[in-house]
Amino acid sequence: MDKVCPNYTKKRLSRSIKQGEGWDNGAQTDGAESMFVLCHGLLQLSQLLYSAYFKSTISTIERRYGLSSYSSGTISSLHEVSNSVLIVFVSYFGNRVHRPRLIGIGGFLMAVSALMLTLPHFVSQPYEYDSVLHNRHDIFLWRDETRRLADSNKLWLLMAGAQLLFGVGSAPIQPFGISYIDDFAGPGNSPLYIAILFAVSVFGPAIGYLLGSVLLRIYVDVDKTGFGVEQELRQTDPRWVGAWWLGLLIVAGFLFLTSIPYFFFPGECLQKIK
Repeated sequence: MDKVCPNYTKKRLSRSIKQGEGWDNGAQTDGAESMFVLCHGLLQLSQLLYSAYFKSTISTIERRYGLSSYSSGTISSLHEVSNSVLIVFVSYFGNRVHRPRLIGIGGFLMAVSALMLTLPHFVSQPYEYDSVLHNRHDIFLWRDETRRLADSNKLWLLMAGAQLLFGVGSAPIQPFGISYIDDFAGPGNSPLYIAILFAVSVFGPAIGYLLGSVLLRIYVDVDKTGFGVEQELRQTDPRWVGAWWLGLLIVAGFLFLTSIPYFFFPGECLQKIK
């Protein structure tokens, strides 16, 4: 033993055994790394799922509330505006904060924004597909249309605020997650973990568009009329409006659930603590 192991090697080995280090701690570290990569992959998948689903339903929302293409396009891009403004500051203060906890808070904010986007459905009147403004000098019809446009403006502000909040919540997701994995993993494992992370999250847009194609076949007021009720409109009718809000509730649930584990990860990576 003395010929094989120098004195400093034996001292280091005995000190590691006394401190409880070795294969067990290595296995715990690898397990924590894998768990964080899995959680972050699922959170990014949920984030991209939201973006794809909202884009697939924006034309339905436009038809439902009488929005112009300019208004709906502005709503669709607002989360990118707030994200672009904040991401520089978030990245700068990354080493001074508890990164996993801020990622979890950002996930909760995204879940709240998805719930906010469903509020127009619950606070507005049932969809009336036969209420069309005709070229008639009808003062009552004109008042109804004016009131409807005023309500649409309020709902536009609500949806715009929800999109801005989503951009605020998504700002710490990618910079904090990738930097945490890079610090957490060893030099050889970091590229592998980041590749796994993006391989998991890439399924988000596909699932989002698929979910939109399924839920938009359900009538928008299904919560008021009930499932299985015969509708006068058919899906091929240009006045048809699907249940755009239903998918946002599902996405909000995914965002909420995938944000919870981040509050149990340490602020410093385990290799730095040791």
